[in-house]
Amino acid sequence: MILFGLAFLIGGFYKAKEGIEETIKEKALNVEILMILAAIGAFVLRNYAEGAILIFIFALSGLLEHYANQKSEKALTNLLQLAPDRAILLKDGKEIEVEAKELQIGDTVIVKVGSQIPADGIIKSGTTTINESMITGEFIPVDKTEGDAVYAGTINETSTFIMTVTKDVKESTVQKIIDFVEHAHQNQTPTETFIERFEKVYVYFVILLSILTMTLPVLLDLWSTHEAIYRGIVVLVVGSPCAVVASVSPAVLSALSNASRMGVLIKGGRHLEVLAKIDTVILDKTGTITKGIPQVSNVYLDTDDPSLLESIIYSLEKQSNHPLAKAIVQHFADRKELSIPSKEIPGKGMEGYYNGSKYQIGKFDVSISKIMQALIEHEHQEGYTTVYVARDGELIGLISLVDEIRPGVRATIKRLNEISITTVMLTGDNHHAATKIAERVGIQKVFSELLPEDKHRHIQRLKEEGHRVMMVGDGINDAPALAIADIGVAMGSGTDVSLETSDVVFMNDHIHNIDKTIRLARRMRRIAIQNISFSVCVIIALLISNVFGLVKLPFGVVAHEGSTILVILNSLRLLRK
Repeated sequence: MILFGLAFLIGGFYKAKEGIEETIKEKALNVEILMILAAIGAFVLRNYAEGAILIFIFALSGLLEHYANQKSEKALTNLLQLAPDRAILLKDGKEIEVEAKELQIGDTVIVKVGSQIPADGIIKSGTTTINESMITGEFIPVDKTEGDAVYAGTINETSTFIMTVTKDVKESTVQKIIDFVEHAHQNQTPTETFIERFEKVYVYFVILLSILTMTLPVLLDLWSTHEAIYRGIVVLVVGSPCAVVASVSPAVLSALSNASRMGVLIKGGRHLEVLAKIDTVILDKTGTITKGIPQVSNVYLDTDDPSLLESIIYSLEKQSNHPLAKAIVQHFADRKELSIPSKEIPGKGMEGYYNGSKYQIGKFDVSISKIMQALIEHEHQEGYTTVYVARDGELIGLISLVDEIRPGVRATIKRLNEISITTVMLTGDNHHAATKIAERVGIQKVFSELLPEDKHRHIQRLKEEGHRVMMVGDGINDAPALAIADIGVAMGSGTDVSLETSDVVFMNDHIHNIDKTIRLARRMRRIAIQNISFSVCVIIALLISNVFGLVKLPFGVVAHEGSTILVILNSLRLLRK
């Protein structure tokens, strides 16, 4: 008795302390109190070994549950270590080591090879390669040079550089990620919240059922007092909702951890439950389906000296900052640059004179032959943007540009269609260009020539029709649409706006994360349902078996706590990609 008593005290102390503190805090009984009452009851009945076994297995179960939760939390808690502690401040030509949190906007900082960047900023001098995997999930280092943005927590790999701090440390990208992760950790799903409320009520039901089991059969002369009390103690054990309580939280944490390893930041478990029910995915075109960077696709020049005309085009466009002009300059980068007096006509393009002729590149009102008009119409129908090349008021050339589609878009859309998700594209682009891109990637519905408020209206209509809608945009001009969607997803490498306006952020800009995230959420829901169903069935089976005296206390403990461990291990399957 003394040895079993010591085992009882040593093994049960921390669980008892935890249960009592939680009871005082929440002003409600809990699972730990049920176990302690059952163990005390076993000792009162002189079943010392069974009481000690109960405490041992319960403590072991708690240890394994703690280990499993730690494992599922690991990818999330690792993010909390991203923020660097120290920085080298350059002041009056001297290097001063300071705490990173003391840095202010405008400070000049030296970042040496192998060290973490202490704050968000811009490279002032130097070139280097930076590992941004802790933010984007991409393990390929990124080349950086003067004027490029760098983020706190990322690692300088190749060369020392000097940077200027552009954000308060508390507002840095990495700090925002940490804040969102902590919030996600605390943000329970509706199911978790329900189970938590259910536990508080159910514990009293188990106690009442245990008391009835101990008294009614004795009053009805069905069992002996010893037998009735013993079975009542078994009710306290097998009726405890340990497994039910552990059915959802580890699954949610495991799913959030898995997503973070993919470079997907989900702001809370409740968004996972909504993700699992998504039936419509809406995508913005520019910056989401496409890269948002135009490229020259076709060049048609009606001239005897195409080489000279290409040099003229290159020389004129080089003097413009328009995105289309930059794409044309890049395409003709190996051409000879000519000295051409020019001017930019707002809304039209570039105009200049060479050898007595006036050249215009852009969208000028010029004479167009039937052949060139047919060519223009063909290019527009194919979804290209066209730039005119004119000489002395007559169209002599046409440059077609296209916004390149992101890698993997078509495969992603195909996988979404395979899991019965309707795909929709919303864009401000013209109908021909939008339709062609939709056809190329396999999107089912297209709405074009839209303003931001039009996108908002389309999403509102879909929701009113009963659809669960995910909106995927760049987090900037799509903010109204992201806000009204059931789930707003931002593509944006962790920009401020994307982190603030969306429910989910694809830190690495990979569009294939859409179907991966939805599949992960659906897996999480299936596993949570499996866990709840299994744990409830185990409790019912054990309670019924106890009525017929088929459950001894040690077996009840093993079966009950074993079911708790099994549902946790089942949840940990979500850590696999």
